[in-house]
Amino acid sequence: MSTGMSTGMSTEMSTRIVTDTTVAVDAEILAVLDEHAAAHADRDADRLMSPYTDDAVRFTLAPPLQQTADTHYGTAQGLRQWLATFDGPVVIEYRHPVVVVSGDIAFAHCLTRMTATPVGAPASFSFWHRSTFGFRRIEGSWRIVHEHDSTPFLMDGSFRAATDLQP
Repeated sequence: MSTGMSTGMSTEMSTRIVTDTTVAVDAEILAVLDEHAAAHADRDADRLMSPYTDDAVRFTLAPPLQQTADTHYGTAQGLRQWLATFDGPVVIEYRHPVVVVSGDIAFAHCLTRMTATPVGAPASFSFWHRSTFGFRRIEGSWRIVHEHDSTPFLMDGSFRAATDLQP
């Protein structure tokens, strides 16, 4: 169906037809995210890294700009050190994830809340950020091939992260 835009280009809009297969695949993707959140809560760095492919592109909240096997937080050992800075679970909530699937490729995006208590702190902190995941079905299993987390920054010239935003 045409959008009727007069740009000189024909733009097609598609409608996603939901089938039992679509629902099953969406559930498989959501199960990967659920396990990812559970691994955070259990502070299990090996489980946290297990859904990623070896060549996954990861833009996380931690510096540097991209995590790889050569960066501190791009390894299970680096994540273990980070997780050890908290008392108790690191709770990750993926709020209203939207999943789009085409064949063996899928994307999911959502708002993510992280809640944790730093070692020795009297109380926990919580903040929201944006997350997008790219998945590829490899040998029947959905694996994370791309991750991008971001926190908005204040546009007042201070460039401070806007960690107090709520959905």
